[in-house]
Amino acid sequence: MMKKQLINLLSLAAAVCCWQGAAAQHTLGFTAGYGMANARLEPKQEMKAMWGSYTAGLTWRYYGTQRFVGGFGIDLEFLQQGFSFATNAAMVEEKKDFRYYTRHINSIVLPIVWQPHVYMLRHRVRVYLEAAATFSYHLSSTYEDEAARASGVADWKGDYPFKLARDNRWGYGLAGGGGVAVLIRRFEINFRARYYFGFSDIVRNRNKYADNVGDGTENPFWATPMRSPLDNLTISVGLSYRFNKEGFSTWKPRQKREKNREVFKYGL
Repeated sequence: MMKKQLINLLSLAAAVCCWQGAAAQHTLGFTAGYGMANARLEPKQEMKAMWGSYTAGLTWRYYGTQRFVGGFGIDLEFLQQGFSFATNAAMVEEKKDFRYYTRHINSIVLPIVWQPHVYMLRHRVRVYLEAAATFSYHLSSTYEDEAARASGVADWKGDYPFKLARDNRWGYGLAGGGGVAVLIRRFEINFRARYYFGFSDIVRNRNKYADNVGDGTENPFWATPMRSPLDNLTISVGLSYRFNKEGFSTWKPRQKREKNREVFKYGL
């Protein structure tokens, strides 16, 4: 059901782009990136950043000709999220002795993006900032418990079962970043950095769910943190195609536009 909805959403976005392509500046493209995943757990834990998280997806943008307003659009991304923290930090003195509990979470993320920008180098380069509201759905998850492995527990790693009383499938937050785009005829090559700042918790707050205690197998003693929002830092590259035949039209100063009209009127 989820896959069918995603396919319908992508088809609708592509149809809108093609329908209005001749008159407006619509782009449709793809991105792929690499980065870091983490979480902000409360009570605070001894955390380590999880480098090696991947992201990939589709991106749609509409660009106006205003100089600073830029564009807006929607992304549809697959994003690897997660966190890793030491369960025995209070019992050992050196970091080399830490035993980490790690969660990898595969998510679909929908950022709704505002992208102010400026053009440079005779409109061949576009420098932009990004601000986005993000909505996500967590598809699946796995866990690894180094302390359980050291104790000889057989199921120290495996698939993490989402449970309604304990886990949140849906998430939301904000994102921000910036990048540089190189314009080549009707194509745009993007280099972007983006930080995802989560507001929702991956594990439900125990103040709201008093019986949220886990089962001690895939969840150790920390199964009910007060807060557990997820964060990500990604560095991405992308390629987009602009549908309008005119290519990339941009803002021009008022005086230059008026001068162009006079040249055309009098044939000068």
